[in-house]
Amino acid sequence: MSFLTLDLNLLRVFDAVMTEQNLTRAANRLAMTQPAVSNALRRLRDALGDELLIRTAHGVKPTSRAETLWPSVRSALSQLEEAIVPEKTFDITTARHTFRLAMADATAALWLPSLVRSIEKEAPGIMIRMVPLTTREPRPMLLRGDIDLAVGFFPGVVAQLTGAQNSLVSPIRHEQLYSGRYVCVMRKNHPLAKEELTLDNYCDANHLLVSFSGRAHGLVDEALAKLGRERKILLTVNQFFTGGRVVATSDLITVLPRHLIASTGITGALITKELPFDLPYVHVDMLWHERDTRSPAHRWLRDHLSGSTRKTFTMMGIQA
Repeated sequence: MSFLTLDLNLLRVFDAVMTEQNLTRAANRLAMTQPAVSNALRRLRDALGDELLIRTAHGVKPTSRAETLWPSVRSALSQLEEAIVPEKTFDITTARHTFRLAMADATAALWLPSLVRSIEKEAPGIMIRMVPLTTREPRPMLLRGDIDLAVGFFPGVVAQLTGAQNSLVSPIRHEQLYSGRYVCVMRKNHPLAKEELTLDNYCDANHLLVSFSGRAHGLVDEALAKLGRERKILLTVNQFFTGGRVVATSDLITVLPRHLIASTGITGALITKELPFDLPYVHVDMLWHERDTRSPAHRWLRDHLSGSTRKTFTMMGIQA
């Protein structure tokens, strides 16, 4: 194959399909028909001598050659776009856009008040739709276009995205907003409230677990298993707010990220204690799709969430 004879329009199609991981969405993105997209991919396959993208039940899966090729194609197309079509001036005061966000209840309670205040003051045309987040794997929703942004603790996802290979291939982007610690939470008059929290009395207590999936096993249980210990989980709930309310009126104890305690609205009824074992830090990240990276409206949203994190925490008396 000679580069001089290669139709460069095929690379635009390839980039769109790699970004969307789906032929139908790529066709919509390019204002083309799906057969036209399929035909363009066939021509590019013939030119490069590789399958590039293999159909699956949920879209397409790139081959190793496609994964190696895409970062260079994406970078080159972005530079050309910036040179040929300079970014237009964006006015948030007149912009009209609807964002679909996915967050856990407690995360939303922390970030949404500041976001709403900003919308009321400077962005009256911006509307927010909250989508339930019932998993720590938001990538399918982002890939399908069901949501525009996810905010939360996604340790497995971020670990994969920061890998040397995946960071180049994946269309999902991320930015860390906050890093904090887990603490043990109980009611103020709990029998353990005035005692030192040891590994023994921690394991002897009855526990509440906040689990999006409903699975009665989490990071705490993994840490205890390494120490040859276990705990009794009396109740599993899928909301931090519910967990805080139950703990405040019972002898159950729970483990929460320190920054989410304020979102229960009953901090005066709760106390915190340092855990008698180590847990990894809680890293709160926002995730979005590559297709939205250069969108001025989406960039405004990301900048707001990133810039308002420290201000929001300060207002609520939360220390990072």
